[in-house]
Amino acid sequence: MRARLSTTFQSLTVRNYRLFASGQLVKLIGVWMMYIAQDWLVLELSNDSATALGIVTALQFIPVMVLTLYAGKLADRFDKRKLLIFSNGAWAGLAIVQAVLVATGSIELWMIMIFALLLGVAQAIETPVRQSFVSELVGKTLLPNALSLSAATFQTARITGPALAGVAIAGLGTGPVFLIATVLAVAPVFAQIRMDPLALHRGRPTPKQDAKIVDGLRYVRQRHDLLLPMVTIAVIAMFGYNFQLTLALLAKTVFNTDAATFGLFNTALAVGALGGALAGTWRRSRPSVYLFLWAAIGFGVLAVMVGLADSVWLALLLLVPTGFSTVFLGQAANQRIQLGVEGAYRGRVMALYVLIFMGTAPVGSMVISWIAETFGAQASIWLGGAVSLAAAVAALVWQLRHSGEKLSFEIRPIPKVRVVESVVERDKVLVT
Repeated sequence: MRARLSTTFQSLTVRNYRLFASGQLVKLIGVWMMYIAQDWLVLELSNDSATALGIVTALQFIPVMVLTLYAGKLADRFDKRKLLIFSNGAWAGLAIVQAVLVATGSIELWMIMIFALLLGVAQAIETPVRQSFVSELVGKTLLPNALSLSAATFQTARITGPALAGVAIAGLGTGPVFLIATVLAVAPVFAQIRMDPLALHRGRPTPKQDAKIVDGLRYVRQRHDLLLPMVTIAVIAMFGYNFQLTLALLAKTVFNTDAATFGLFNTALAVGALGGALAGTWRRSRPSVYLFLWAAIGFGVLAVMVGLADSVWLALLLLVPTGFSTVFLGQAANQRIQLGVEGAYRGRVMALYVLIFMGTAPVGSMVISWIAETFGAQASIWLGGAVSLAAAVAALVWQLRHSGEKLSFEIRPIPKVRVVESVVERDKVLVT
């Protein structure tokens, strides 16, 4: 057990990474508290309108569609640490202004929409830079572990933040929750200032004239092993990863519960997600394409089941494995891409990954909110799961045809599905 724990948290032996992870943890707790309070406030100001909530969610991610690829270009050309200090500082400043308006009772729905857009701009710059910065903190050897620990940090905040927000909203109201969130938001700025630049694992910077966005797009287009997870994740993120929107509607409009139950839904999802993140910390090499595809299929099946749940407790029970599969899938995609890309292209490739992972949210949130308004919140969840499952199966077929491999089914002695290679005669276990 001691050896296992040492392996799980190995990246924390690096001082710069400890500062990075601790700063992110504190900030993300505040971010999740703010998002939960914001969603609840939007529903209160809009008379439980799923469309209004969908618009606010979309506005948070529209800047990702517009600015993320440019941010990846910046990440390959300039000092990532300084870019993070600037973007995190801008996010914190905007959050402080919004919190003051909420606490004084001056906030209106249109103001929330404007802040969602502006905060999205800061996030669009910060996210791809942060994703590509992890490799500079620990180097390539510890990169799989560091990526998984970063996901675990995110999920720990996702567990703590919604739980605290649900209790705080019920006891104190939305204003104090926003104020607490702004205090926590400045943590990564101080952490990044304290880092030692000389200890970073920096490669040779890409010349400004060579850091072109289109070159990054061509690079991915020519790499099937990068293209397949990106296309698959694009569909799943658009239609399946909408729990920020759908869980609020599920709690308030289907089960007729309060903010505390909404917080429990998010916490159940995050508990499973934390397990999925920690499961990836044991990985020391690039995950196989079939591990990624298995995770995608599993997510689709579980999302459909959540959408069909007919009670609060059944939904809570199913959200735990759904959360596990959500992050396990995301980490498999992230690690497969990061460990397969050349350092000179990492910023632009990860910017493209962030674009398809988060930039599809505006389209997805509007489609899912329309489905929720028309057919109900449950339909929006299980239909999203069905589309995700179809995309995962289509990706599996695409991979098999590209590689010339085929599936082999065995019933005895243990049910198995194997991928049989046609060129090299060896089997890879896909599902046992």
